[in-house]
Amino acid sequence: MKNGKIIIFSAPSGSGKSTLIGHLLKRFPQLEFSISATSRAPRGSEVNGKEYYFLSNEEFKNKVAAGEFVEWEEVYAGTCYGTLRSELKRIWDKGHVIVFDVDVKGGVNLKKIFGDDALSIFIMPPSVEELRRRLEKRGTDTPETIAKRVAKAEEEITYAPLFDKIVVNDSLETAIADATRITESFIG
Repeated sequence: MKNGKIIIFSAPSGSGKSTLIGHLLKRFPQLEFSISATSRAPRGSEVNGKEYYFLSNEEFKNKVAAGEFVEWEEVYAGTCYGTLRSELKRIWDKGHVIVFDVDVKGGVNLKKIFGDDALSIFIMPPSVEELRRRLEKRGTDTPETIAKRVAKAEEEITYAPLFDKIVVNDSLETAIADATRITESFIG
């Protein structure tokens, strides 16, 4: 498998990462989203093969043992996420640039694996308080889950300096402009 270019996005939950990625995918037709595999159950209207490849814990562990993942991480106790080698091949075979939406540890790992073929971008929330507000406004998580995500966000923010670029999402328009400029410069 010949490596192409990849762009890695990581951020605490609620930072606006998915919104930014959505804008970039519309703006640059050569970008294609890498669908991660997860051992968690689908949420809401999520569809297998669209948002994630949903695997049972056993299926996930079997694929890990078979070496089918480029990287994987147990993000929350009992909940794993990872990138399947078959997904990279599928996208690179089209000549596209792969876009990753991964947790911070996965982002750092992918950058180490792909080096100069990878651009890693950390989406920084304006503050932890704003992040909490955004998660509450979403209305998809319990107060306990929000508290866990906020605590995790505080840890994740410490990883920001390990990324090639940091985009602060204080103003969505500014963050989109910054992410567009950085992406354009990388993909040429």
